[in-house]
Amino acid sequence: MNYIGSKYKLSNFIKSAVYSVVGCALSDKTVCDLFAGTGIVSRIFKPIVKKIIANDFEYYSYVLIRNYIGNHKKIKNANGFIDELNALPHIDTGFIYRNYCLGSGSGRQYFSDENGKKIDTVRRKIEEWKKTTQISDDLYFFLLASLLESADKVANTASVYGAYLKHLKKTAQKALVLEPATFLLNENEHSVFNEDSNELIKKISGDILYLDPPYNARQYGANYHLLNTIAKYDEFVPQGKTGLPSYKKSRYCSRSSVLAEFEQLIKNAKFTHLFLSYNNEGLMSVDEVRSIMQKYGKYDLATTNYQRFKADRNENRVHKADITEEYIHILKK
Repeated sequence: MNYIGSKYKLSNFIKSAVYSVVGCALSDKTVCDLFAGTGIVSRIFKPIVKKIIANDFEYYSYVLIRNYIGNHKKIKNANGFIDELNALPHIDTGFIYRNYCLGSGSGRQYFSDENGKKIDTVRRKIEEWKKTTQISDDLYFFLLASLLESADKVANTASVYGAYLKHLKKTAQKALVLEPATFLLNENEHSVFNEDSNELIKKISGDILYLDPPYNARQYGANYHLLNTIAKYDEFVPQGKTGLPSYKKSRYCSRSSVLAEFEQLIKNAKFTHLFLSYNNEGLMSVDEVRSIMQKYGKYDLATTNYQRFKADRNENRVHKADITEEYIHILKK
């Protein structure tokens, strides 16, 4: 997925930082990815550790990590269910089409009309199967994750769901095809949560804690609201031009609250090794992070230059490169 803050391109840097501190033998370790997002870091460590604890407050993220991390055994006939969903005739009475497609008269164009109808069709059928116990929890989240990722590929946005484009871009004109969100098979059981990180940290413990909180004032609940809507599929009255639902704002996205929130997290963490990803554009400075973390143990810092891409406001199909300095703050408690 085209995801703000994704650590996919930084995965080797993160893995190397952990190895340099903890060592390469992690088969007996419990690793927690507390702000998991799309689960990139959790997926890196899943095959090489004893247990993953993955968490994210946003429900769409929970769906993704519940599939990619929570699922670890083969699901019988999973692709058969994908094929059945792809073959369903489209309905035109669903929530996504009525509120986020131009043809319904909503004034919003997050998806083409046919793709909006298909999202509704597939989402309703998945919920029907779940309610009538025709599918397991594992299969339910596999199918939901497959729908979220497939829908995201044809979304008519520049990058996030804070706004839609006036005209359908080329990828949004393509027909939505549900593709399987294939997960890694292994023997180990893992835990996945959909909780406030500062509350969950009080109830868990382990060896390695990886932290990737929001860096700036962008609220993920607003930027990815439509993925939450598809995942939850609950009825509400969309607000404003972009059709926002009500959502809880993160204290990590506010300069006035981030330092206190972060210190409480570090204080309550019952993990031996802590690794915090942050960068030079974040609300907290290097000195502020260092000042907090070194109160609770031995502190160190690793840095790398990172070339990220962002959508150009004047031309949605052209991207420009920015160089940021990416930090991994390291703490041994």
